[in-house]
Amino acid sequence: WRYRHALGLPFDAPQVTLGEGNTPLVWSEAFGRQIAFKLEFTNPTGSFKDRGTASLVSFLRTRGVTSAVEDSSGNAGASFAAYAAATGMQARVFVPSYAAGPKRAQIEAYGAEVIPVPGPRTNAAEAVQRAAEQGAVYASHAYMPQGILGYATLAYELFEQLGQAPGTVIVPVGQGGLLLGIGRGFAALQKAGLIMALPRLVGVQAAVCAPLWSAFTYGSLGLETIAEGETLAEGVRVRHPLRGDAVLQLMVATRGQFVAVHEDQILAGRDQLAHRGLFVEPTSAIVWNALEQVVERISPPIVVILTGSGLKSYQ
Repeated sequence: WRYRHALGLPFDAPQVTLGEGNTPLVWSEAFGRQIAFKLEFTNPTGSFKDRGTASLVSFLRTRGVTSAVEDSSGNAGASFAAYAAATGMQARVFVPSYAAGPKRAQIEAYGAEVIPVPGPRTNAAEAVQRAAEQGAVYASHAYMPQGILGYATLAYELFEQLGQAPGTVIVPVGQGGLLLGIGRGFAALQKAGLIMALPRLVGVQAAVCAPLWSAFTYGSLGLETIAEGETLAEGVRVRHPLRGDAVLQLMVATRGQFVAVHEDQILAGRDQLAHRGLFVEPTSAIVWNALEQVVERISPPIVVILTGSGLKSYQ
C-alpha cells in the first residue's frame, strides 16, 4: 500500500489489506546463471492474486458493494474469498469442477459459496456471466482494471529490490493480467525517468492450451483455433484470454516472446524448484522449463515470478 497513489483509488477509499506485497526476491544458480526468483506464493492466500484483489475489493467497498461473484480456477477465487471475508462481503465463486481440491477447500474455508461448474474453464466463465446478467456484481479479476493496477506494484518492488530494471522477467500467463500489470508498472517507471528501457517479458503457457503463444507465433489465426486441452497447469488453462490483444501488443513493445511447455516437463520443473527450497504449484512450475529454453538468449538481471504455492495442489 506504499504505492497507493498508483492504484487509481479515491483518496478516501477504504484500505482492504491482509499484508500483501513486499515478497522476497531470492537468488539461486540455474543453468549456469544467477536467477532472481520473486516469491509471490508468500502472499497471504498463497498467490500473486492478492495484489490485484486488495485493490479490487477496496474499490468495490468505495461503491458500497456488499455481495459479489467471481469465477476462477482456484487462486483468484481463494484470494477474492479471503479479502471479501476481511471486509464482511458475501462471496460466491464459480469454479471448474476440475479445480484442485485444496484450492476449493481454501475458498470454502473463508466462508464463500463455491459453485462447481462441469466442463472446460469457459463454462465457469459463462455461468458467472449469467449470474451477472441477473443482477450480481461481477468482481472479475480479468475484466476489471483494478487488478492490473495492483499487479503493477510487483514491477515497483522489483525496481526497489534490484536497484534497476530487470533485463528479463519470466511469467506464467493465462488471462495475461499479471503480465499486463508488470508491463504497466515498468512503463510508469520509464515515464517517470527512473529506468531507461523496459525489461524483456517472457510469457509462459502450457502447450496443450497456449492461445497467446500460438497467436504470437502464427498470427491471429492461432488465437481463434486453439484447443483447451487438459493440463496440470490449471491456472493458465484459458482458451480465450479477454485481454489477448493487449498482451500481444505488450510483447511486441518489450521485444518479448512466449514459450510453450509440455506436460511431461511441468512436474520435473516443480521438483527442480523444490530442490532449491521453492515449493510451487504446477501452474507456477512451468517457468522452469521456459527458463531452460531461453536462458542463453536473455539479458540479466533475470527475474522469474513464482506465482502460487505448492500447498495448493495434490500433484
